[in-house]
Amino acid sequence: MDTNSGNPRVVVGVDGSEASHEALRWAVSHARLIRATVDAVAAYDVPGAAGWSAPAVDADLDEEQAKKDLADELHSVLGQTGDVALTSHIVRGNPAEVLIGASADAELLVVGNRGRGGFARLLLGSVSLQCAQHASCPVVIIRQGTSHGAGATHEV
Repeated sequence: MDTNSGNPRVVVGVDGSEASHEALRWAVSHARLIRATVDAVAAYDVPGAAGWSAPAVDADLDEEQAKKDLADELHSVLGQTGDVALTSHIVRGNPAEVLIGASADAELLVVGNRGRGGFARLLLGSVSLQCAQHASCPVVIIRQGTSHGAGATHEV
């Protein structure tokens, strides 16, 4: 990710969950306030990449599908961002590690409180917790059901 544009940069994690959709809307709204760009980052991993248990898969096919899915998701959630520059990134790897890496030189990292993991009763998912502990910048964790859409006002 190019971090040398000179503008503040807001990084947002996107994984298809409703919490990440709310984080995406919040990140764009905040970026508009501080005249920042938004990097929407989605991480994917190839099953069995460690090589011991899963059948072989076509990593290129998975990446192409991930790019298409992310573009569709961004358009579905945001429509047009108008005056906010939005760049999408698909990165292969562990989601927490990818987002922590993307936080370098960012003004802010925004994530949803819960992703697509299997422990629905937890208040904080493992990715958001790791980001809060290890990111290189401040982290905003958006709790599902608390944002009010793209036009929401918020205090930071």
